[in-house]
Amino acid sequence: MQELLSPIEFENLLRQQHRRYHHLHPFHQRMNAGELTQEEVRRWVINRFYYQRNIPLKDAAILSNCPDREVRREWIQRIIDHDGRNIDGKDAEAGGIEAWLRLGEAVGVSRDKLLDDGNVLPGVRYAVDAYVNFCKTKPWIEAIASSLTELFGPDAIRDRLVALEKYYSWIDPSGFDYFRVRLHQAPQDARYALNLVLQNCQTVEMQQNAVGALIFKCDLLWSQLEAIDRGDTRLDFRF
Repeated sequence: MQELLSPIEFENLLRQQHRRYHHLHPFHQRMNAGELTQEEVRRWVINRFYYQRNIPLKDAAILSNCPDREVRREWIQRIIDHDGRNIDGKDAEAGGIEAWLRLGEAVGVSRDKLLDDGNVLPGVRYAVDAYVNFCKTKPWIEAIASSLTELFGPDAIRDRLVALEKYYSWIDPSGFDYFRVRLHQAPQDARYALNLVLQNCQTVEMQQNAVGALIFKCDLLWSQLEAIDRGDTRLDFRF
């Protein structure tokens, strides 16, 4: 019978899932080597935006399932970070979604095209919708565990930013602000989420489910990038 892991063992097991993270996908490897075409970069920006714009929805789902007021008061900042905030009718904080729209403009994709979900590959749509549904239907702590891909994100973002600035001179560098901001936000978010998972998963089953949730998220991100890499629209039978 499997025993409950110590906090250190549990954290190590969670961190070991970095080997599943999509920074190892051939598409990201080619991006970091400066080998993507302009069309491939634009396809990535368009389809990744569908994921970005759904992040506040999955965080709202976590909030709706969480009975802990203090956790809700902290977690709600994630929605603000992505949606931004209006103060006295003014856009005081633009947020990550706005930053990604500016990235789109920097690579030559209009806002209207980014906001039109009809441009999203079916494989990407399926993966992202599955993630939102996971966060709606699973216990809040499992949904939070799935967000721990943020443990692996900063290093990947740092490498991506270096590559974009070095190899893709045709992109307006003002569009890279999203990545610069996430270099600071992601480690803070990850630390808070990790502490919640370590503190709240106090049975073998909860620890196993938390690791499973993180694996699910890693697989989802990989599947999403696989669809982007193929650029396959053959399964899109919209009428």
